Amino acid sequence: MLFTGRSRPSGKAAADAANAGRHRTEVEQGEALPDHELESYLAALSPEGDPETTGSGRRFGGSQVYQLRLSLMANEQLREIAAHNQTSPLALAQEWVMQRLEWEAQQLPRR
Repeated sequence: MLFTGRSRPSGKAAADAANAGRHRTEVEQGEALPDHELESYLAALSPEGDPETTGSGRRFGGSQVYQLRLSLMANEQLREIAAHNQTSPLALAQEWVMQRLEWEAQQLPRR
């Protein structure tokens, strides 16, 4: 028998150590009551009742979300111009769309 420098636990200590690994006692398992606060929190996070979403063409607060597909060449140009202007490609594209919408609205014949 090798001596490791550790003493062997007594019979009661060994039983206590074996039981210490249990996560729940029998009493705790029977007390599984619903957590209304947790349910309320999770319901608030649920996308079903949430008017805000980033899904394509869906509402996001008071805004509309659109997806824009660009060719690889156009995407690279957008990235380069955005980097030159120290902004993000998304912010630059949004700015351009808003500018163009304003210009187009000015071109419409007045009634």
